[in-house]
Amino acid sequence: MAISPQSAPNSRKSVRQNGLSFPILSDTHNDVAAAFGLRFELPDYLVDLYKSLKNDLPMFNGDPSWTLPMPARFVIGQDGTILYAEVNPDYTRRPEPEDMLPALRKASAIAA
Repeated sequence: MAISPQSAPNSRKSVRQNGLSFPILSDTHNDVAAAFGLRFELPDYLVDLYKSLKNDLPMFNGDPSWTLPMPARFVIGQDGTILYAEVNPDYTRRPEPEDMLPALRKASAIAA
């Protein structure tokens, strides 16, 4: 699953438009991101840039704040143990999906 600050209707639209096979849960006000220490407030120069590009983040997310979560991936076992965690504030640098395979294998072995 994915968790996003966008509103539920916009999350459903993203699932449809991108042909995703998993749900996107809505993190209203970025509360889950904040709990994981991932929420950040956009600096004024980025707010101005977003506005100049007609990117109305508060409308899209249904929240008046100009906050976003840092991209992160977690594999969490059924017992709540975090088996894999990756966070990078640079949204252009994403790990290869294969990087998570050992943790996914471990999670499925534990669940079996």
